[in-house]
Amino acid sequence: MQTLILFLILISTYLMTSAKRVPALVRSFQYQSFGLFLATLIEAAREGSPGLYAIAALVFILKVSLIPRVLLAVARKIKANEDLGLLINPQLSLFMALTLTYVSWIFAGQLVSSGGEGKTMLAIAFFVVLAGLFLMIFRMTALAQVIGLCVMENGLFLLAASISGGMPFFVEIAIFFDVLVSVLIMGFFVYRINRLFTHIDVDKLTRLKG
Repeated sequence: MQTLILFLILISTYLMTSAKRVPALVRSFQYQSFGLFLATLIEAAREGSPGLYAIAALVFILKVSLIPRVLLAVARKIKANEDLGLLINPQLSLFMALTLTYVSWIFAGQLVSSGGEGKTMLAIAFFVVLAGLFLMIFRMTALAQVIGLCVMENGLFLLAASISGGMPFFVEIAIFFDVLVSVLIMGFFVYRINRLFTHIDVDKLTRLKG
């Protein structure tokens, strides 16, 4: 079961790196977050931990339901449903994602001597973090970069789970609310930027410097 969940997280991350439109990017993030929810729920059932059940509920409420709705609402409001501002095309993006997967697998092999699900989970966690960074660098719209930040947080969540069995409960709660507040604030600023400058292409906004 865990292997299928990790496969869902991996495929949804590939879909994000090759997405051309905002709705496709948000849906892929939603699928990735749903995979994290399932992984956390299974671990909670295995350990019988109320804290893990609470974290699983927060993952579902915030990352599967609330954050995607906020991002899609902002995209509709500013009519940014079509272009993600691709710095490199989807085919090259997918190739780079596959390369990052290989690099993550090699790096995970340096940290974990044995194979199995532990190494796979660690490699996918590294890859998700790198994929979030990739989105922030190679997608030129502010909305895509907000999603990249959320993807990086998903990767850090998975990384913590793979290394130490999860971060302390209150640390997880603090991170969830930090991410939620960050998305809400950045969504507001994206909307305001679009109102003032009629676009959210961060490359064009650099011309305002000086």
